[in-house]
Amino acid sequence: MSELIEIPKIPDARGNLSFIENGDRLPFVMERCYWIYDVPGGEVRHGHAFRRQHEMIVALAGSFDVVLDDGNGPQRYHLARSYYGLYVPPMTWRMIDNFSTCSVAMVLSSTTYEADDYIEDYNQFISELSNAEIPALTHNSARVSFPDAIKTRGHSVSSINHCGIIELPRHRHPNGSLSVVENTSGCPFEIKRVFYLYDVPGDSERGGHSHYEAKELIVAVSGSFDVTLDDGHSQHTFTLNRPYRALYVEEGIWRSLGNFSSGSVCLVLTSHVYDPADYVRDYSLFKHLTAHKI
Repeated sequence: MSELIEIPKIPDARGNLSFIENGDRLPFVMERCYWIYDVPGGEVRHGHAFRRQHEMIVALAGSFDVVLDDGNGPQRYHLARSYYGLYVPPMTWRMIDNFSTCSVAMVLSSTTYEADDYIEDYNQFISELSNAEIPALTHNSARVSFPDAIKTRGHSVSSINHCGIIELPRHRHPNGSLSVVENTSGCPFEIKRVFYLYDVPGDSERGGHSHYEAKELIVAVSGSFDVTLDDGHSQHTFTLNRPYRALYVEEGIWRSLGNFSSGSVCLVLTSHVYDPADYVRDYSLFKHLTAHKI
């Protein structure tokens, strides 16, 4: 059954943060993440249904409506807050319309792209609906945590030369472009968590830390900002301002974000669910770890 799910919102004067991860509020295991952008105001994204795929739809920027039909008539949901996600089960006809200017829709999916999973004709959807068997959810009932060994493996010593910009697929269309990352291709790790920063004041700086284990892809899905990477020996600053370009950041790299433009939204895809033990938040400790390679 479709439902609105409240997403954690962490308020901060430097910009709010919300996250979605496997095992926590997401009613399936994510295999694919894509986002729709450059949509002309008031435009309509064509309707379709999935035979097997579960989805969660979030308004990362702006607003839009999602119209769902499970065979009992349409129901309209207005999405305008980044801390609510709309869960859409398989065999539900869905259409997105009423886009505001500069809106961005993010969709998390339970499967990678499968052409034969789509039903793009409403009459065909109604015909199949009566005999459809909805696949079971692959929901993790408990949060996944890092093994205790993370505290003894030590800090990875990476180089900023191993990080860099990845060009993502950009599917252009008159009613909005789409870029996608999924676990079978286009991503150097398995996606287990997404989080995003929004409502960021223009003079804010965010994210001064490194990770013992987690790798990241950072995308400016709206607006622009700078990401400075530091491996303990050298630094490099990347300007992100295109929703079809992602910055790959390895574990063991200190990264900080700044120079946010008005209305910018930073989307981050990560290889691990959240665990405080994975963070190095003190720069002097980071320098010690990289110098001594422990």
